[in-house]
Amino acid sequence: MSRRKFLKRALLGGVGACVAMGAYPFAEARFYGISRRTVGVPKLPRAFDGTTIALVADIHHGPFWGIGFVRSIVEDTMGLAPDIIALAGDFVHREPDYIEPCIAELARLHAPMGVYAVLGNHDHWESAPRTRAALEQASIPEFNSAGVWLEKDGARLRLCGVDDLWTGRQDLKAALGDCGSGEAAILLSHNPDYAETITDARVRLVLSGHTHGGQVIIPFWGAPMIPSRYGQKYREGLVQAPHTQVFVSRGLGTITPPVRFNCRPEIVLLTLVPAQ
Repeated sequence: MSRRKFLKRALLGGVGACVAMGAYPFAEARFYGISRRTVGVPKLPRAFDGTTIALVADIHHGPFWGIGFVRSIVEDTMGLAPDIIALAGDFVHREPDYIEPCIAELARLHAPMGVYAVLGNHDHWESAPRTRAALEQASIPEFNSAGVWLEKDGARLRLCGVDDLWTGRQDLKAALGDCGSGEAAILLSHNPDYAETITDARVRLVLSGHTHGGQVIIPFWGAPMIPSRYGQKYREGLVQAPHTQVFVSRGLGTITPPVRFNCRPEIVLLTLVPAQ
């Protein structure tokens, strides 16, 4: 090979590599995975040992993530056959007209113990009233400082939630209802920072999204930007808060720019077991 041909091919290869590297973050953002995790829950009744929860967070249906993306999430979530489906907010991005089509797709979700939702900051920014109306139309209960008792074989488990930390109001006492000190409650809160305020020992596990896992993770360093007062702490996964534990999903969609790097989006399937 002549020197001229070698340099030409090297230049083309370098350009191609740069293009590929530039395109990769856009590609990664579009290929979510299924993350399976087992979480020990203090005071979990034996009847609920092995109960599964599909945690779906931060869909952000909008200009970057079309209705086909939402439809795929619904189908893959149903394919996991979870006992419970928890929708952790931020359903849309940028325009309120995305709300009704997104929730209409989510209406196809069903699970033996129910499908439940909380609102996120983007849902408030676009239109909390329209989001709540759409969830009601879809027969998906929204936990706005409220909850339900799940019952199995004579035992019960409290599943509850609060409104978004940034844009709503939270009443944990109302959410917990008549949960006793020796019982277990699982709380949905879009923003994991809320867990820093929880001192009530009845909250054994918090399920959250919001941080998107940082969207872009620099190896050996972390995420340059995370929407949290606590830095990298609530970026993703199982985190110990002052008085409870929090599972933070990396979420599914993104905000602007619509990229991810080293931070694949996810549907999370949690399997609950009694804590040792």
